[in-house]
Amino acid sequence: MKKHALSTRLWHWINFISLVILFMSGLNISNGHRRLYWGDYGFAAADAWLTVPRFPGWMTIPDYYSLAQARDWHILAAWPFALALLFMWIAMLVNRHFWRDLRTTRREWSASAIWEDIVQHVKLNFEHDGESKFNFLQKLSYGVVLGIFLPMMVFTGLAISPGFEPAAPWLVDILGGRQSARSLHFIFAFATFAFFVVHIALVLLNKPVRHVWDMISGGKA
Repeated sequence: MKKHALSTRLWHWINFISLVILFMSGLNISNGHRRLYWGDYGFAAADAWLTVPRFPGWMTIPDYYSLAQARDWHILAAWPFALALLFMWIAMLVNRHFWRDLRTTRREWSASAIWEDIVQHVKLNFEHDGESKFNFLQKLSYGVVLGIFLPMMVFTGLAISPGFEPAAPWLVDILGGRQSARSLHFIFAFATFAFFVVHIALVLLNKPVRHVWDMISGGKA
């Protein structure tokens, strides 16, 4: 038995590459108009709820301002990102990875269990008892990312896509308007980036070579 199924490993690396391209090209797109609004319309500075900083070239794709090229890169990475996420959810339900490893139990939601999990995380002790290979905080964070952050990046991205909006105006309405969808896209992108930073930091602090190799080879269960 492998620690990580082939479907998980394929998704992990496709998702990693796609997210890097999406985020860096998205920063270039953000440089084109750095203000965020709620509702259907927005342009004036007085109506913005947030003005984001201008990102330097070393953080963007391409490394100079080009809205057209950034959009091309963004769309190029968006398709494998969305299709890989759909594939991952189907695979998790079929091979029972979701029910076995990501589903939380009522006992895990108790205050004492959550506090103990936090204490063990601070100690960088991620070992735990039980059938699942993840502890509660891992299940919760992976569940939120896979079930909320990443899907919302897809849905909000579709909502603000000029080519898709006429075909599904109801999606824009559900999200509160085109500018609301754009703001939500930005929020979920940076929430995903925050998870990414914490995830990488924890890997680097706890046997990084073994974890990376396990995600390549599958490791031993």
